[in-house]
Amino acid sequence: MEGLRHPGRCSVSPSHYPSWQPWQPWQGPGASSMLASHADRERAVDVLRAGYGEGRMERDEFEKRVGRAYAARTVGELALLVADLPQGPLPQPASVVPVPTTFMPVPRARTNGKAVAAGVCGLLCVPTMGLTGIPAVVLGHVARAEIRSRGELGDGLALTGLVLGWLSTAGWALVLVLLTVVSVVAS
Repeated sequence: MEGLRHPGRCSVSPSHYPSWQPWQPWQGPGASSMLASHADRERAVDVLRAGYGEGRMERDEFEKRVGRAYAARTVGELALLVADLPQGPLPQPASVVPVPTTFMPVPRARTNGKAVAAGVCGLLCVPTMGLTGIPAVVLGHVARAEIRSRGELGDGLALTGLVLGWLSTAGWALVLVLLTVVSVVAS
């Protein structure tokens, strides 16, 4: 196999690099007859400017090539104009550097859904005349247990639901006791 120098080890010689380069996209099989765009012409002129700036051609030759680049109809014509000039550095594999944990966003703890429900039920005790008091108490206790075990947010909501739920339940209990006392006294 070509490119192998040692059995079991693969080494690629520079002649095996792909001919397509990101700064000259018109190189490739069958691309020579493709119509050139304005961006293709500008890329070719940029390569010519770099070659002229490095002293690889005289001013007359540079001006002729730039004129031909702007008049070129296909990418094949552009490729011929810059074929004897360096096209840029050889591609190097990009190394992936992980983002340091210092710059990573801090994950926020979630708010317990049952704590939210307990708070809502506790607040609805007044308009529902205590109907949502018992659900507020049950949801509040369950939510506080989950918050302690999972490390979630929402302890204040659960506690609000518990307090309002217990007040509502105690209020209804007091009303029932008073009604019972009044009914016993009246009979």
